[in-house]
Amino acid sequence: MFYVLGDIHGQTAALDRALRLIEADGGADRPLYFVGDLVDRGPDSRGVIQRIIDGQDAGRDWHCTLGNHDLMFAQFVLTGRVSHPEIKSGKTWLHHRLGGVHTLASYMAENELDHPEWTSWAEAQEAGLDPSSASLQQALSDAARAAVPERHIDWITALPLMCDAPDNHLIVHAGLRPGRPLAKQTRSDLTWIRDGWLDYDGPLDHRVVHGHTALDFPAHHGNRINTDGGAGYGRPLVPCVYEGGQWFTLDETGRTPLQPAA
Repeated sequence: MFYVLGDIHGQTAALDRALRLIEADGGADRPLYFVGDLVDRGPDSRGVIQRIIDGQDAGRDWHCTLGNHDLMFAQFVLTGRVSHPEIKSGKTWLHHRLGGVHTLASYMAENELDHPEWTSWAEAQEAGLDPSSASLQQALSDAARAAVPERHIDWITALPLMCDAPDNHLIVHAGLRPGRPLAKQTRSDLTWIRDGWLDYDGPLDHRVVHGHTALDFPAHHGNRINTDGGAGYGRPLVPCVYEGGQWFTLDETGRTPLQPAA
């Protein structure tokens, strides 16, 4: 038996509820896999990362794969870079649709900004951030390097791209490039893929468990299970559990079978 949580996106209250549901199901000491995208959009990315680190430090059998939003966050702190070639819209990580500003706010609420217009993060928020401003990006990058704990960035950059799970399951963030051996899957495929993956209904060497593409509720597609129920957009974070050859979702009433789509 093992559990999987889809994209959390800075929602600590939703994470705490999901962990309580897992504990009530008898899974507190069972393996738990996080598919990544711990940060952005929600109000407390810092708290989400710290809760998972604390759980691992306490000896919980918790595993996490790298999500594209986690990657963009670490990239910004380390390099100040806000763009990524996989973002086809051209929006930067600081754009409100991607949610990087919310991640920074969870770390930097009290930190000063060395910026000609604003002396604090709160002032910048109140004024309405201009993510395209090079001077603001530099000020935020400098402040982020001072505010974000080194351990958080070290932890993110050490996250694996995939995790093996029992009964031939494979945990990844976004998916796989069908027909390509695991050893030749790229970081871009594993953290960003949609085209050529979401519409693939053929056989795979593993049953793949992923997130990345937000749905209204987790879905079983036969060869893959998408666990992203849209917590980053205000929907519940739904724990998924595998036991005895079957998948289930959890809520306060207990388990509900997660059946392959017809």
